[in-house]
Amino acid sequence: MDFMIKLFVSLLLFFFSSLLFGEINGVESSNHHHHYHLYSPKKLFVFGDSYADTGNTKEPRAVSWRIPYGITFPGKPSGRFSDGRVSTDFLDYAGEKRLQYGMNFAYGGTGVFNTQVTFPNMTTQINLFEQLLGDVYSPSDLSSSLALVSVAGNDYSDYLSLNLSIAAIPAFINQVVDQTEVNLRRIHALGVKKIVVPTLQPLGCLPLYTLSASFQGCNDTFNTLVSYHNSLLLQVVAKLNNETNHSTFIVFDFYNAFLTVFKNKGEYPGSTKFETPLKPCCEGSCGHVDEEGTEKYILCDDPESAFSWDGLHPTQEGWKSVYSVLSKNLTSSLIKP
Repeated sequence: MDFMIKLFVSLLLFFFSSLLFGEINGVESSNHHHHYHLYSPKKLFVFGDSYADTGNTKEPRAVSWRIPYGITFPGKPSGRFSDGRVSTDFLDYAGEKRLQYGMNFAYGGTGVFNTQVTFPNMTTQINLFEQLLGDVYSPSDLSSSLALVSVAGNDYSDYLSLNLSIAAIPAFINQVVDQTEVNLRRIHALGVKKIVVPTLQPLGCLPLYTLSASFQGCNDTFNTLVSYHNSLLLQVVAKLNNETNHSTFIVFDFYNAFLTVFKNKGEYPGSTKFETPLKPCCEGSCGHVDEEGTEKYILCDDPESAFSWDGLHPTQEGWKSVYSVLSKNLTSSLIKP
């Protein structure tokens, strides 16, 4: 293990304490019966990008460590790409027990393959996890574990930013999903018993892509490509579960959960929590200032009134709404043997 690997693992060991001791308000099940005979995960391992990163992207260019990120929780920048908690924080509860142990390998900006943020991609994250097996985590640890494998589309945004062939995007989507299947198989083979895989959110509805429509409508072309990605992903998960004869792989339908919140302006019909759900709270170059220290962004009065924090990431309230939509089946799917 070279110096960089050792350094990164050290950072991970430090930052995963947010999973252990942070004030996390998870989504609780409406079913309060005990399920002692069902699967009860005790450890959470996280692989992914900025939607799941709780503080690993510790470098000067990471806006997640700059004001105004973290203004809602914990009151200052904590490395989360939001005003507060992110997806991982809301998954930190499974069944009726807190997932008190585990490690977060997610790194903002990365993807299934190398992106312009080159360290570490999903394969590298799994490599780091594998290096800890035997010394830090035993087979019995993994037998009571849950993994979140979350990618939010950096492979595709990176592809588009490089001006590569638009006509070749469907073939590239196939490559991304094929590699995702390899990753899921590998994590399961290492001993993780339950693996959560979110579908890709409707990228065309994120503020970065709704800006041209004054935040009034989604980019249907982008969402069509996302739907293709998700259809392939669902086929992969169905195949893997068929092979294992078990409910090992669980899909969290971020795509429809996001759309539900956008349509309702909140998690339930008639909600007015988010008046303009396609508009971000932090407009402009969030987290950046010019040479004179003047902010290059405009901040909304109340982050709880916005679904999106910046051009790509939900607010804490946005994530809360997404998990509220998912909550009906969330707990039962995680504890199902």
